[in-house]
Amino acid sequence: MKKLYLWLIVSLISVNLFAQTNTAKQDIIQKLNGEEMKGKVVKVTDSDVTFIYDGETAEYVVKKSDIAKIVHSSGRIEIISQQSQPSQDRQKDPVSMSASPADHHNKIAVLPFTYLMDNQPGADAIGLKAQEDTYGFLSQHSAGYTILDSRTTNAMLAKAGVTRDKMISFTMKEICDILGVEYIVDGIVTQNKGYQTSSSSENSNTKVKRDGDKDVKGISSYGSSSSNAVQRYDVAVSLHIYMDNNASIYSQTHKAFLSNTDGSYTGPLEYLLKRCPLYRK
Repeated sequence: MKKLYLWLIVSLISVNLFAQTNTAKQDIIQKLNGEEMKGKVVKVTDSDVTFIYDGETAEYVVKKSDIAKIVHSSGRIEIISQQSQPSQDRQKDPVSMSASPADHHNKIAVLPFTYLMDNQPGADAIGLKAQEDTYGFLSQHSAGYTILDSRTTNAMLAKAGVTRDKMISFTMKEICDILGVEYIVDGIVTQNKGYQTSSSSENSNTKVKRDGDKDVKGISSYGSSSSNAVQRYDVAVSLHIYMDNNASIYSQTHKAFLSNTDGSYTGPLEYLLKRCPLYRK
């Protein structure tokens, strides 16, 4: 009888330990509607998560838009999306210029570029145009990321007092917190005057007046000349990408292969963006 009693106790302890061990190895998906799915996360893509319940073999595909977070068996918590609140409630929320690290995930902001002409500060409009061009390019080639539009970025920076002349006083982590993003893209456009090309042309004409087939009555001549000078520019772009922990993950400079007459920076900018870690075809 004692042996049977001991065997039952050992069996119960073993079952309990097995259940605890099995539970500890579970991945848990918490959905926005409050439902929990316990089992194994098989695959995570930009738009959905593939999941298998414990003790089953069927695979279920869950949209990320329905998931609040995933608690992995390792203990890591991955925030997927936040449940939206009714607009009436959100109007009562205090305005904040910062965000928690969870809110930053996969979000990008592009700062206004610095523009230098012959290594001297140039027109701010060029820097704002380069910012807008970078935003437009990444919006088409950064699937899975959320990119803050330039107008919103600049408005938030202005409200926080982060002007171009004061930006050096802020760390990239502080700017990421202000904008609520994980990545910051910053850049410099440099234009230097190169050589000039010039051309000139002359044109002359002579008229002879005759009286029918008789002798020449008179000769007149006139001429004109013109010259043209074209300024060429050497253009380079520097691109820097930072994370919300102040880490620099990309820093490159590229110079246009040929000088041009309009100072265009599009070629060097796209060259760098296609090779940065945020670019996706």
